[in-house]
Amino acid sequence: MKIVAFCALTLLACLAASLFGALHNQVSYTVGPEYFTAVKFLQFQIAPALPHRIGAALVGVYASWWMGLFMAAPIFGVGLFIPGASAFWRAGLVAIFIVLVITALGAATGLGLAIVAGAPEPWMSALSLTDPVGFARAGDMHNASYLAGGIGLLVALAYMVYRVLKSRRGRRETAP
Repeated sequence: MKIVAFCALTLLACLAASLFGALHNQVSYTVGPEYFTAVKFLQFQIAPALPHRIGAALVGVYASWWMGLFMAAPIFGVGLFIPGASAFWRAGLVAIFIVLVITALGAATGLGLAIVAGAPEPWMSALSLTDPVGFARAGDMHNASYLAGGIGLLVALAYMVYRVLKSRRGRRETAP
C-alpha cells in the first residue's frame, strides 16, 4: 500500500511543481515579458501565435514538472520507512507543502533583491531589449526559485527524516 502512496505522492509533487511553475510565470511575465519573448519562448519552442500568458504558463509547466520528480525520489524514498501508509501519506503532503512555500519565498526574495539591485547585467545589451531591468528581474526571480527549490528539498528531506525517527521512537516506547 505504501508503494501506491509513493507513486501518488510523486504524481502529486509533479502536478504541484507544474502548477507552481505556471503561476510563477504569470508573475514573472508581468515583471519582465521580454524574458519570455526574447528567450524562454524560443528555448521551449512555444508557438508564436499562442497568447503570451498561455505560453508563459506552458514554459512554467515544462520547466517545473521535473522538479516534482527530482524531489520526490529522495524525500518519499526516506518516507517509505515511516510505518503505515496513512502516516507516510500525511508526511508526504507536508513535505510537498514545505517545498512549495520555501520556493515561493525564494522567488519573492529573488524579485525583491532584483528590485533593490536595479541594474541589469552587461551581457543583456546583446539581446536588444526594450526593458532590460524587467528582463533581469524576471531572470533573477527564476534563478532564486530554483535555488530555493533546492533548499526546500533539503528542509523537506530533514522533515521526512524527523518523521521516520519520531515514528521509530514511538514504536519502541509502545513495545512490550
